[in-house]
Amino acid sequence: MDNMATEIVAFLLTISGWILVSSTLPTDYWKVSSVDGTVITTATFWSNLWKTCVTDSTGVSNCKDFPSMLALDAYVQVCRGLMIASVCLGFFGAVLALIGMKCTKIGGSETSKARLTVLSGFQFILSGLCSMTACSIYAHRITTDFFDPLFVAQKFELGAALFIGWAGSVLCVLGGFIFCLSLPEGFSIRAEYSYSGAASFATARNKHGRAVNGLHKESGMTSRQFGRNAYV
Repeated sequence: MDNMATEIVAFLLTISGWILVSSTLPTDYWKVSSVDGTVITTATFWSNLWKTCVTDSTGVSNCKDFPSMLALDAYVQVCRGLMIASVCLGFFGAVLALIGMKCTKIGGSETSKARLTVLSGFQFILSGLCSMTACSIYAHRITTDFFDPLFVAQKFELGAALFIGWAGSVLCVLGGFIFCLSLPEGFSIRAEYSYSGAASFATARNKHGRAVNGLHKESGMTSRQFGRNAYV
């Protein structure tokens, strides 16, 4: 029961982290910058992995999608690939976790379910590492440009999406490690099955040996009785 509760806690952690990581893809504020003048001329510039926008003081936003994937900066393409890979790994990890958890009735034997749970843990760990790497690369580019005195273009700051992505990555990695703790149990189940199989084989062999010895003794007694009757 304790192990089942641990798996449920790990599943809740990983699913929560996967939802947070997935929510960062359509989130607007990956990087944000404001130009403060008078109340009328105040504008907010923000950007994500798909578009760049500006919002004026009246709340009207003008957005421009990135024209071509091949014309993008390399770090944006890398972040896109890592985030998509993170979402895909988290999805398949959730499916394997649902099949391998003890509270479900599918997945086969206990050994197979333990292996599926461990595999889902590895996938969640990879998912968390991918999203954490993507957010870190994006944040590193922002901070590098911000503190560069020779950079004269618009400077940005870290947006809310990066912090959400980091939080989701930590939850995915933590839940994945908890799932991986079922690995020793899977080996113990396998060892228990192999030991019981060896014990049953030894028991059957002993029974067979006793039966053969009894048959030899019975045949010896029969031959001696036959010899006595022939002598009489």
